[in-house]
Amino acid sequence: MTASAPRYMARFRCIAEACEDTCCAGLTVPISESRWSLLREKVAGSPDEARVAALITPNPEGATGQQAGILGKRADGHCAFLDEAKLCSLQRRYGEAVLPDGCSVFPRVLTRWGTQVEMAGSLACPETARLCLLAEDALVREPVPEEQALRPQVARQVAAGDDAWTAHADTVREAMLRLLNRREVPFAARLYALGRMALGLGDFYFPGTTAFALAASHASASETEEASATAAREPMAGPALAASEASRHANASEAVDASAFATREPLADFALDANESRVETAGSRLVRILREYESVDTLASLHAQLDALELPGGPWAGICGAVLRSREAAVSSPRFLSLVRDVHASYGGSNANPDEAWRLHATRRAALESLHGERVHQYFLHHALNHVLRHPFTEAPSLLNAVFLLVLRASVVRWVLLGHPAVVALLEAPGTPVSTLDAAAVEAFQVVAKHVEQAPTFLDFARGLAGEGPETFARLLILVKGL
Repeated sequence: MTASAPRYMARFRCIAEACEDTCCAGLTVPISESRWSLLREKVAGSPDEARVAALITPNPEGATGQQAGILGKRADGHCAFLDEAKLCSLQRRYGEAVLPDGCSVFPRVLTRWGTQVEMAGSLACPETARLCLLAEDALVREPVPEEQALRPQVARQVAAGDDAWTAHADTVREAMLRLLNRREVPFAARLYALGRMALGLGDFYFPGTTAFALAASHASASETEEASATAAREPMAGPALAASEASRHANASEAVDASAFATREPLADFALDANESRVETAGSRLVRILREYESVDTLASLHAQLDALELPGGPWAGICGAVLRSREAAVSSPRFLSLVRDVHASYGGSNANPDEAWRLHATRRAALESLHGERVHQYFLHHALNHVLRHPFTEAPSLLNAVFLLVLRASVVRWVLLGHPAVVALLEAPGTPVSTLDAAAVEAFQVVAKHVEQAPTFLDFARGLAGEGPETFARLLILVKGL
C-alpha cells in the first residue's frame, strides 16, 4: 500500500546529533502498554533493566493503553535515555521497535482519510521546518511507500465518512488548499476569503449536522411525488428547513457586517437569488459555495473589502504579546526563552504599549516586504498549507474555528519573526544575505510550533478568544489585518 505526503516529508531524514534543538528535550513522552512490555522484555537481564524500571513510570493521570507510561527526564529537561552523543541509548542498543510511538513517528503526523494514510510534518522539528519553509516545491503532494510512515497503524482516523461532517471533509479541505494557493490576491486576502467561506458554510455544515440527511429525505419524497404525478421538476428540500437556514445565515451575516464594516458588496454565497424558485439541497449548496470562492471576481471583491477595512493594530499586537508572555512563564527551554526575551525587547519590553509595539511591527513589515516579500510570502503560505494537512479541521468545533486557529498561529509566528534580532539587524543592513532571513524564519516557526502551538493553555486561550459564529469572524478580521 502507499501513503501520500508533501514532498518535504518524503525528503525528511532525521539529522540526529546534528540537530540544533533535539526532540528528546522539552516534551513529555508517553509509552503504550505494548511498547513498554516489549522494552522490558528486551532489556531483561541487561544493565538497562534497572534503568528502564526506574525511569519509566505509570502515567500519573492513571491513563492506560497508548498513554500507560511516561518517560523520565533529566534535570535539564532532556530525556533520561539520551546519551552523551545526543542519541537515543535505547534505539542504539535495542532497535527502533522498542521506541514509544511518539519517538518513532515524530516529526511525522499520520492521519487516515478513509483508507488512505497521509503523512504531514510537525514544524516543531528544525529539519522539518527547514524543508517545509525553504523549498519552493515543498508542499507538492506525492505518493510514498506506506512503510516510510514507520507506524501507519497509529494513524488517527479523521474522516470515516459515516456522517456528513466527515463525508464532505476531503472536498472542503481541497477547496481550502486551492484557495490558499490563489496568488492573484495577497496572502491576507486569501485568509479573509477562507474565513468568509467558512462562515458561509457554517450554518449547515458542522459536526453533527442533519441538513444533508434531511435534504436527502426531502429529495426522496419529491422523487416519489414526481413518479405519481409524472411531473418533471427538481427535488426540493423542506421549506421550513430552508427558511430557518436562510434566517440563521442572514442573521450571521448581519452581525458580522455590524461588527466589521458598514458596507460591502453582497457575495453570491450568502443568499439565494430572490427570483430563484427552487430550494437547494445541502449538498448542492456546499458545492455552490465552494465554487463561488474559485471565482476571480469574488477574490478581487474580498481583497478590496479587506483593503478598505480600517482596524487598529494595537489589539493584534496585544494578543501576540500576551501569548508569548503566557508561554514564557511555563516553558524552561533556554532556546525558547532567549528568543522570546529578544522579541519582547525589540518591541519595547514585555509590557510595551500595544499601539506603540504595533507601529514598530508595521514599519518592519513594510520594510521586509520591500526587501524579501516573496520569500516571506513563501514561509507563511507553506506554513498555512501544512497546517491544513497537519491539523484536520474535522477536529475543531467548526470550520470557522479551524480557520481562526490557523490565523492565530500565523499571527504569533509573524510577531516573533519581525521581532527576531537577526531580522531587526537585517532591516538595518539591507545587503544581508537571504540565508540570514531563512535561518531566522526556521527558528521562529520551529520554536513557536514546539512551545506554543500545541500547548493546552494556548489552545484554551484560542477557544476563548474565538468565541462563536459571527463573533469568531469579527475577531478573525483583527488577526487577518495584522498579517
